[in-house]
Amino acid sequence: MVFYQSVSVFYHTVISLSHGMFLWYNKYNMSKLEVIRLRKQGKTYSEITKEVGRDIPKGTLSYWCHGLNLPLKARMRLTAAAKRSTQKARILALEANRGKREKYLKSVIDRNIHLAKVARDKDTAKLMLAMLYLGEGGKTLQRASLLFGNSNPLIIGLFLRLLRYCYLIDERKFRCTLQCRADQDIRRLERFWSNITNIPPQQFYKAQIDPRTKGKVTKNKNYKGVCRIDFFSADIFTDLIKIAELVYNEGP
Repeated sequence: MVFYQSVSVFYHTVISLSHGMFLWYNKYNMSKLEVIRLRKQGKTYSEITKEVGRDIPKGTLSYWCHGLNLPLKARMRLTAAAKRSTQKARILALEANRGKREKYLKSVIDRNIHLAKVARDKDTAKLMLAMLYLGEGGKTLQRASLLFGNSNPLIIGLFLRLLRYCYLIDERKFRCTLQCRADQDIRRLERFWSNITNIPPQQFYKAQIDPRTKGKVTKNKNYKGVCRIDFFSADIFTDLIKIAELVYNEGP
């Protein structure tokens, strides 16, 4: 009697499991067919998951849709969706990197902000000026006057600010020369550099155009040419050169 009861329980268990397996397989098969139908319409995996109302792993979706012969319209829709997704990811990555960069730059400024106050000391400022001139200025002893050129407005501006801060300057002794490309607007460049240097346009020499650039388009629209500053003072020139020599011979 016990044996027959055990067999009956086993039988009903198998029937129940079989029924459950059938229902699961039927639901699985229906989901697969629905996924394939939607994929042939050009739907993305995210869109398919949303429409079928089930959280189907992307690996499963990819397996079901592998090798499908999609209509041209569907392929075009998926290509466009992939481009949008890539563009969105690129924008998010740029924003994240920008945030990291801004945070890093702020930390650099915070740890060096005190140096701006140190530079207000005239001896320190004169050292800075001498080092800047040693790197970017003309050192021809026979000429014995300042000649400083650069294409970076920050460097030109810093040089002039330090020069005016450290020495009593006769502004009439300044001269500017622009060295630019053939297709650039010289008058516009003169106005730009006059604003940076606070040297009036009347004290600008005739611009020097690089002959190698004739017939060539300037690709960098932010390029403002090279600004060369001449200041006629043998005394200041000698002062800066000797400061650099003293630092080299007597400094750290």
